Amino acid sequence: MDNDVGHEIANALAILLRRTTRAQLHQRITQGMGEAVDELTYPILSALARTGPRSAADLAPDAGVDRSGVTRRATRLETAGLIRREPDPTDRRAHLLVLTEQGEAAVAELRTRLADHIMDSLSSWPPGEAEAFARQLRRFTVDGPFT
Repeated sequence: MDNDVGHEIANALAILLRRTTRAQLHQRITQGMGEAVDELTYPILSALARTGPRSAADLAPDAGVDRSGVTRRATRLETAGLIRREPDPTDRRAHLLVLTEQGEAAVAELRTRLADHIMDSLSSWPPGEAEAFARQLRRFTVDGPFT
């Protein structure tokens, strides 16, 4: 395999992983979701949906912000009724952030919006290419350099 392919993939990943790229996408899919759900709180909701209940410190790396950033954003989400804090059964001093039913519904809507946005962007691709890309991307994330 030509090393140029590795460079091409690395360049594409650099674009995908840029904070501004993610923020723009999160801003687009959170429009109209309510005051508490925006490009700043989306990563908290998304990470909780992926990982389940977690402390702010444990959630921080998955959400891509530090612990204090998680705590501030979690407070906004808690005020809006999208998450709640529960005592951590393994550490009496800590609390876990947990999605409420309303939070789970918000995440489901956000995931639908994201999937729709992705499919809209792939609508001009020839038949079968989007499906092949999805399979190859999954394979790359499972078997690639991230494991």
